[in-house]
Amino acid sequence: MHIVVCIKQVPDPSQARIDRETGLVIREGVDKIINPYDLYALEESLRLKEAHDGQVTALSMGPPSAEDVLKDAVAMGVDHGVLLSGRDFAGADTLATSYALALAVQKLESVDLIICGKQAADGDTAQVGPGLAANLDRPHVTEVRKIRHIEEDKMVVERLTDTGYEVIRLSLPAVITVVKEINEPRIPGLRGMMRAKKAQIPAWDAEYIGADPQRLGLKGSPTRVWRTFEPTRHGQGEMLRGTAGEQAVLLWEKLRGRL
Repeated sequence: MHIVVCIKQVPDPSQARIDRETGLVIREGVDKIINPYDLYALEESLRLKEAHDGQVTALSMGPPSAEDVLKDAVAMGVDHGVLLSGRDFAGADTLATSYALALAVQKLESVDLIICGKQAADGDTAQVGPGLAANLDRPHVTEVRKIRHIEEDKMVVERLTDTGYEVIRLSLPAVITVVKEINEPRIPGLRGMMRAKKAQIPAWDAEYIGADPQRLGLKGSPTRVWRTFEPTRHGQGEMLRGTAGEQAVLLWEKLRGRL
């Protein structure tokens, strides 16, 4: 069984800041990490590898520095890492990103399952997984909280919903996106970290995957971010004194004046 897990390098959310003039995320001087949701996708791919005697390839698209997150994935236990990198990919929205990732998957041999995190911490669109499935013409399920079982040509999963979960059977090869309820990501061991230091991560450009330049990067991105901003923080507060009943009356009077 060959599993591809898609991961993304993102700015550490705890350090994320917005440039008030440009409206863009400030990436310089900010630590880069594996997208948090992708850690659950990584862990699930490794559990399936161990259960089905398979192999896992981690796939990412980004600048050369994204090689670091692929090496982190190798430290966790994936077999191979592949990086899509080059000027042609810069500025891609989710449409152009899923197109490029789909071409990369097609360059890999006999992929049975693609696992993505639910969404990225820096974009929060949750569109790349379904977009990848559409480009590959494969069935997909989002918000997977549990994989019940996998057979040779199908799998059964539980999909998280607002009111519970759905049990869905889909044929393989397929694409799924996972939520954090699915597992607890492992911590890399010393042997894995030593292996990651020696790992060679190939970088594939647009020509190598046979991409149409008009469908990549800004040229292939019909969406644009109009404005990004940090909300103004107001620290004002007021203490209500008296008994619980008196406080309730005061609170209601203040709220009623704002309705």
